[in-house]
Amino acid sequence: MTAFRRLLVLGGARSGKSRLAETQCEAIPGALTYIATAQAFDVEMSDRISHHRARRSARWHTVEAPIDLPATIAGAHGSGAILVDCLTLWLSNLLLAEEDIAGWTRALTAAVADCGPPILFVSNEVGLSIVPENALARRFRDESGLLNQHMANVCDRVLFVAAGLPLILKQDGQAIISSK
Repeated sequence: MTAFRRLLVLGGARSGKSRLAETQCEAIPGALTYIATAQAFDVEMSDRISHHRARRSARWHTVEAPIDLPATIAGAHGSGAILVDCLTLWLSNLLLAEEDIAGWTRALTAAVADCGPPILFVSNEVGLSIVPENALARRFRDESGLLNQHMANVCDRVLFVAAGLPLILKQDGQAIISSK
């Protein structure tokens, strides 16, 4: 039995969040589904995708979902655990495609609520830096923060990763750090 049903792993770039999420999944018996949201628009992203694939064992089945993440989650119900990496790349895809982000977010949270196996999400926390200079970057930062809040609300466990070390923000559906 896992210590969570739905887990959100937040952190900065290269913080160790994907590796931590993969390790959490690998502790769960059965087939593992890796839902990849990245699109290889350039050589750097192709290299990142290759690196992520190379470190995963044969237990993983990879499914690409650059836009329709809710339907992909619904189709993965037979697996032992599902890992979605990452929500911020999915958000970028939605922004570039000029999709209805609020509508997709509602569909995603509904898919998570209906998901049977344990499901883990990786997302960047991008709101901890300077205010972006251009309007698109500011919109991305704002939408990312809102998406992370919605996901933290539907997940029973939330971790923040810095320097490869996890900090528990939410456990068993209860915030660990609270202003109340």
